[in-house]
Amino acid sequence: MIATLKLPFLFDVEKLQTDLKKFNENDWISHYNKSHYEGDWGIIALRAEDGNKYKIFSPYEVTEKMADTEYMAKCPYFREVLDSLKCQKNTVRLMRLKPKAVIKEHTDYNLSLEDVELRLHIPITTNPQMEFYLDKKRIYLNEGECWYLNFNLLHSLKNGGTTDRVHLVIDCTVNDWLRSFFTHPA
Repeated sequence: MIATLKLPFLFDVEKLQTDLKKFNENDWISHYNKSHYEGDWGIIALRAEDGNKYKIFSPYEVTEKMADTEYMAKCPYFREVLDSLKCQKNTVRLMRLKPKAVIKEHTDYNLSLEDVELRLHIPITTNPQMEFYLDKKRIYLNEGECWYLNFNLLHSLKNGGTTDRVHLVIDCTVNDWLRSFFTHPA
């Protein structure tokens, strides 16, 4: 079982941040599971069930109802990034962790290479004090990189910095294209 893998992509940080700046504070919705975090953990749905921007969660089962929300049209570079991934994109969200916020240790089931769906993270903004632990190991995710993380394993986060941490988070259906990165890592 592979816990992490940095995929061989490096996206344009300036363009990612330009698309991010198109959103204002009112666009962010607080994460629904209040018992799993402290502080400010917000989400913007770019692709969701029925294209509903208020459906910020990832459904337990992939449905044919997944569609872009109205927000996606504002983000040409996010669209370019998503189009470069040769797999079915299900839920796509911006996930923000404000300074001093903590996501408590937990697991997200059925989000690994061995499942139907896996999750990719593309950091848009981060800072050196951002602590991301997966299976008790600290993982360093840099802006513009693309990471697979096995979220079936215990993970936790703490933003110890003074700036927001924002990731483009993509739940994808596992296919041969995705599997190829694991059989022939760069």
